[in-house]
Amino acid sequence: MRIGELSRRTSVSRDTIRFYERNGLISSDPGQSSTNTYRNYPEDTVLTLQLIQEAQTAGFSLAELRLFIRTLDESSNGDFDAEAFLDQKIDEVERNITRSRRFLKTLKQTKTVLQQTH
Repeated sequence: MRIGELSRRTSVSRDTIRFYERNGLISSDPGQSSTNTYRNYPEDTVLTLQLIQEAQTAGFSLAELRLFIRTLDESSNGDFDAEAFLDQKIDEVERNITRSRRFLKTLKQTKTVLQQTH
């Protein structure tokens, strides 16, 4: 699929798709015609972009995403301990959730206090 369709299907801008490709998070193939510069993205790029968006929301850096995606693609990579990496990221996300819940509680308490003073 071309970048426009990929962008529509994932709600990711064309510029962001190009950025991810330049940074090795996704890849494309040249179009079949030698007279244009169109790129074709495989169907699984939709899922990869969804994974990238969710991982970024959870706090993954681009370097971590690159490593994670490469590891998923090359699951036989012996240089990378995927389980330890995932355990670390799970712990990090759980800590973020705990902090967010604490902050949410503080916001709600503050709102309640403000409502009582008005």
